[in-house]
Amino acid sequence: MNKHIGTIKRWRVQIFAITWLAYAAFYFTRKAFSVAKLGIGEDPTFHLDKMAMANLDGLYLAAYAIGQFTWGILADRYGPRVVVFGGLLISALAALVMGTFATLPIFATCMVIQGLAQSTGWSGLCKNLGSFYPAEQRGRVLGLWSSCYAFGGLVASPFAGWWAYTLVGSWHAAFISSAAVVAVVALLFFIFQRNKPEDVGLPAVEPAPQLTAAEADAQSRISMWAPLREILRNRTVLTLGLAYFMLKPARYAILLWGPVIVFEQMPSVGKVGAAIIPTAFELAGLLGPIMIGLASDKLFGARRLPACVLSLLALTVSLALFMGALHTGSVLLVVALLFVMGLTLYGPDSMISGAAAIDFGTAKAGATAAGFVNGCGSVGAILGGLLPGYFDTVTVFIVFAGCALFSALVLVPHWNSRPASLQPERAFVPNVPMAIKPLRS
Repeated sequence: MNKHIGTIKRWRVQIFAITWLAYAAFYFTRKAFSVAKLGIGEDPTFHLDKMAMANLDGLYLAAYAIGQFTWGILADRYGPRVVVFGGLLISALAALVMGTFATLPIFATCMVIQGLAQSTGWSGLCKNLGSFYPAEQRGRVLGLWSSCYAFGGLVASPFAGWWAYTLVGSWHAAFISSAAVVAVVALLFFIFQRNKPEDVGLPAVEPAPQLTAAEADAQSRISMWAPLREILRNRTVLTLGLAYFMLKPARYAILLWGPVIVFEQMPSVGKVGAAIIPTAFELAGLLGPIMIGLASDKLFGARRLPACVLSLLALTVSLALFMGALHTGSVLLVVALLFVMGLTLYGPDSMISGAAAIDFGTAKAGATAAGFVNGCGSVGAILGGLLPGYFDTVTVFIVFAGCALFSALVLVPHWNSRPASLQPERAFVPNVPMAIKPLRS
């Protein structure tokens, strides 16, 4: 028993590290186009206007949303290992092609492929973490782990910008350098990742419920769509999906258009400066998930939503003030407000799509729940990619502030919701006909 405890601790560290690295790596190929936009806009041989760039972002995000709804189901069925590894490789190849061939049809095709590849990451890796950590630890563990996508965004833009505009002098290098990073991480993932403790001879961290022979036989015949049907009957998960749909546009607008927005309003900072300034948003994102994870576990007794509601109210205010800060021309003020926005957005973002989705989706349907919630958010993210290309930035950020407020309000009725595993009297046997009881908040 003691040997098992020591071994599970080692595997938890290893799985935490490799999955953290894998999801951070996805951001290198995800952010490459946002950095390349600065050079493409001035390239006489391959010129795209803002609407064309927005349409390409829309293609990417639509494919990303579709992938979120499907890859989570496949990760529950076949495990994260094959799904995420394939996504990393395909993402690297798509970025390499975009950096090599500059035509609109190739870009459009690769953006669709990139969206499908990128969407393999979140649901599968959240399930991977959930398989190694029990529910009472997931808030702070997934909060700390969720710093991966803030870190990825933080370093990916300056990395791609340095390669493209300082070292090589061509926007093509933003794609090629990012593809190289993701390819290396894919190899490391293949070497060090495992799906669950049972794969390395250890017991499951949360033992499966005892089933009768009839129940076990029925479960073996259930289709891969059963977890999705279960999720669609879970009102708390559906609410998380709605809240995430309203929250995601603001993050993706800054993620995909941040350098362009800053450069348009403050051209004196230059292209590299415009790529670097929005990283204040991702820098705060390193802290937001950790703080909200600790708060949900320690202050709110594994209730995930109170801290989300409070953070979203603060986000509403910061989004409403952002354009005013840009118009002042003060780099310090813009950086400070971006930091506040990142702190108050990344926390609920990670909690809603990570720990809360895994908790309320249960262990059997954890990846499906995470995929469903993140899929809903990804549909909202399409607006984040499109709106800045079609409307003035002031209007766009007022809309984002209203969306953040709405997201907070829909979560208020679920203030006291807690994971089923911490409410044994309300737990249910998942994926078994006649034994399914949807969680109610």
